[in-house]
Amino acid sequence: MRIFAVELKLLGMSAKCEQCIVRELSSLKALNKDEIIHLSNCKDSYEVKKGETIFSEGDTMNGVYCIKEGTCKIVKMNSKGKSTILKFIKKGELLGQRSVLSEEVSNLSAVAVEDMKVCFIPKKELMTFFNENNKFSLEVTKDICHQLKEANEFSSNHTHRTVKERLAFTLLHLYELAGADTDGFLNIQLSREEIASTVGTATESCIRLLAELKKADLIELTGKRIKIVHHNELRKLAN
Repeated sequence: MRIFAVELKLLGMSAKCEQCIVRELSSLKALNKDEIIHLSNCKDSYEVKKGETIFSEGDTMNGVYCIKEGTCKIVKMNSKGKSTILKFIKKGELLGQRSVLSEEVSNLSAVAVEDMKVCFIPKKELMTFFNENNKFSLEVTKDICHQLKEANEFSSNHTHRTVKERLAFTLLHLYELAGADTDGFLNIQLSREEIASTVGTATESCIRLLAELKKADLIELTGKRIKIVHHNELRKLAN
């Protein structure tokens, strides 16, 4: 399996899982002390640069990825070669659990939208934890059910909202995901093409709608940077 699109820098292995706050944000919190120590000794840690691919659609998943820092986008390619951004994965979440458990190739791709740090947990260790630790297997099952719920909500969002409403919803989601900098601009900087892919529209339509939101004084635009000026008004539009 091609783990990343380009050569990555292996991080120093001094960071121990038992000292990592991130593990408390995922199903890994159900592992006991001995399992966490074992996990720390068998995982690999990597840096992923913005734009690099963590794994691609069709890859065999030989383990799962724990997001230690940064955000990536989950992308689905249609039969015409056009990609759609289905969701964003942030710090503390795991990637690849469903494919590992089902023993299926990945049906999605994961691409970094900013510089990231990720840990790779081999399938063998994950399955040992899953088979021997009931609490862990329950947490993994809950995570997968939550992902299915999110997929249903994504479908409903695209079915029942207009493009403008979806754009407002996406901007609010990005704010909730990564927050804003000291100047109030979203911490995640996406291209207009990426925003359009998330919303499910053409890039030209996305640019026009962003201009409309700016004219309505709901957002501020400076290059790729976006600031939400009136959260409540934008939320009303999204709903």
